[in-house]
Amino acid sequence: QVQLVESGGGLVQSGGSLRLSCAASESSSSINVMGWYRQAPGKRRELVGTISSGTEDSVKGRFTISRDNAKNTVYLQIDNLKPDDTAVYYCYAEQGRLRLPSWGQGTQVTVSS
Repeated sequence: QVQLVESGGGLVQSGGSLRLSCAASESSSSINVMGWYRQAPGKRRELVGTISSGTEDSVKGRFTISRDNAKNTVYLQIDNLKPDDTAVYYCYAEQGRLRLPSWGQGTQVTVSS
């Protein structure tokens, strides 16, 4: 399975921007899909967005997901951060023919009012 390591989280003021990174241990050629989920305290884990191999940046509102296959890394850009964005953000990947799932340990994003 793929080992995923997230980074870039922290405390950010409302209205600011943040870019999260997720580095994969496996070659990007073996990873079909990568993406981001998030989970706030007491809430269910929700999908932020995904990106497939060979595709361009995925833009969804204030969220932009990009992928650098050469570096085996996926990014999540969040603009105009809001307090409701406060959550643990998890990197996600599907590998190989069987689409084996892998999860990162998560990185905390806290947005102050």
